[in-house]
Amino acid sequence: MAKLTFLGAAGCVTGSKYIVEANGKRLLVDCGLFQGSHELSDRNYQPLNVDPKTVDYAVLTHAHLDHTGWLPRLVGDGYRGPIFANAATIELTGILLKDSAHLQEEDALHAQKGKYSRHAEPRALYTPEDIDPVLKQLREMPRSGGFEIAPGFQVVSYDAGHILGSSSLELTITENGKKTVVVFSGDVGRYDQPILKDPTTPPRADALLCESTYGDRDHPSGSPMDTLADVVNRVAKRGGSIVIPAFAIGRTQTLMYFLRQLEDSQRIPRIPVYIDSPMALDATELYLKHREDHDLEFSREESGGKGDPLNVHEFHLTRTADESKQINNVTTPCIIISASGMATGGRVLHHLAQRLPDPRNAVLLAGFQAEGSRGRALQEGAKLLHMYGQEVPVKAEIVELHQLSAHAGKSELLRWLNGFAAPPKQTWLVHGEPPAAQSLQAAIQSQMRWNVSVARYLDTVDLSS
Repeated sequence: MAKLTFLGAAGCVTGSKYIVEANGKRLLVDCGLFQGSHELSDRNYQPLNVDPKTVDYAVLTHAHLDHTGWLPRLVGDGYRGPIFANAATIELTGILLKDSAHLQEEDALHAQKGKYSRHAEPRALYTPEDIDPVLKQLREMPRSGGFEIAPGFQVVSYDAGHILGSSSLELTITENGKKTVVVFSGDVGRYDQPILKDPTTPPRADALLCESTYGDRDHPSGSPMDTLADVVNRVAKRGGSIVIPAFAIGRTQTLMYFLRQLEDSQRIPRIPVYIDSPMALDATELYLKHREDHDLEFSREESGGKGDPLNVHEFHLTRTADESKQINNVTTPCIIISASGMATGGRVLHHLAQRLPDPRNAVLLAGFQAEGSRGRALQEGAKLLHMYGQEVPVKAEIVELHQLSAHAGKSELLRWLNGFAAPPKQTWLVHGEPPAAQSLQAAIQSQMRWNVSVARYLDTVDLSS
């Protein structure tokens, strides 16, 4: 009997991990970090509820850390099997894991020195030395089409339109002569967005796991370029700077694309743009390399003779810590794009600490902010932000730019679900906070009459019924 256990992204947005058991084997789909509140992040330090030594195979939907960031612990705790992913996801995962290890080691060191941790002995979840063993276990699978992970486990990948390499996975389990099709949506992206192709719905599913990050709301209508232009012009006019906490993969590239478009059309002044994230710079190179994911419009622009469509005119790349610190000396209007996207760590914290107290400045929140994150605190109107053991006053303007989210909104999720030829026998909603998942559940039940449940953490369900 095929069964599945929700080891993460159930009742919350992060920590995606699902164990499929069939044919006497165990397949792990995604292996992500929990992010956000202390309660969630503490789960990262707990042993997996399934012994990693007993897991036979792993497969990834995409490279974001909430889908890959626990792999070093999985391997460190004894997993020795292959980790299957497409070429772009493998390259991005290597970049993300190395950066994650470095940041965790750095944050633990800061906490030890500043003595501001909740823990008596702050420690990194893993270190840079833990990454190479993971990379050696990564195995390439096709970007599209069928692939046999092992006898009885066949996967077909479909474009998810979320980030480079992102996929929805159609897993066909063959057990005792019976086939069961299980679809993992991964993170479903947006329709009609720049750079990447639209999401594609697999044709059928017996069982479906669908993300529900924005299951309770749609993204605001209107052009993100209009909003971005308004913010840049307003802040530059008053002599301020704009700090954008941005995911290094996906969000940063979209922002670069829009800023270049606005500059070329002379809708914003040409002010310095600092990309203060080595990982974002590496990821941008991969976005230009993996043309198999590009939509037609972006492909036309690449070949149109204007050069790199992601390269703004006053472009400053900062790789080293010293180069990052020198941005502190910039007192004229500028734009600083830096990770992490929810301000949970990374270089962006230094920029926020310096620029939040000045009312001329602005912080642009350009994506989902998980519960418990600093980005969520800013979104909810916090007057003080806790960083590096200090309370930083929030006097800068806080602007939300939901149009740039890489996650499908409620209507887009319903559009994706309507792409199935027939209703799945059972649908579970994952990767969403409870209000979002419950809202999407109600919409699916009322509009589509599907059998749909909200997944619960650590529950095991029967896939073959």
